Amino acid sequence: MAGIVRFVLLTFMLFVFAFVPKCYAETQPVSLSTLVTVQNVPFEQCTKVFNIDAENLFYLTMASINANRFKIVEIQSKTGYILFNAVNKEFLASVVKLDSKTSLLRVTPTNNVYYFQPGIVLNLFRYIELNNQLRPVQIKTNL
Repeated sequence: MAGIVRFVLLTFMLFVFAFVPKCYAETQPVSLSTLVTVQNVPFEQCTKVFNIDAENLFYLTMASINANRFKIVEIQSKTGYILFNAVNKEFLASVVKLDSKTSLLRVTPTNNVYYFQPGIVLNLFRYIELNNQLRPVQIKTNL
C-alpha cells in the first residue's frame, strides 16, 4: 500500500514538473529588486488562505518548493509540514486545515528571523495560485 502511495505522489509531482510552465504571471507590478533584496518581511506576508483542501494544498506546496529549486529537508504528511532550505536559510511550510474546502499555508523561517528575500514566500504562493486546479490522481497499476 505504501508503495502505491509513493508511486502516485511521484507521478503527480512528475506531471506537475513536466507539464506546468515555469514562468509566473505577475498579478501586481513588483520590481525584481524588491523580491530579491534582503529585507524585513512582516509575518502577515508569510501566511495565506487558499480555497483548496489541506491534502491538495500540501501536495501543491511540495511541488511549489521543488519548482522553485529549493531543497526539501524533511516532509511530515501527517502533521502537514515541510522543512526546506532556500538561499542558505531554513524555512518551515505548514498547512493548516480551516474547513473542508479552505486551508492556510504558513511559510516561516525556522530561526524566527524575518530578514530574508520576500520572493521566496511570494513565489511559493504564486505557484500554488496558478496551479490550484491541479489535483493528484491515483494511477491504476497491475501490481
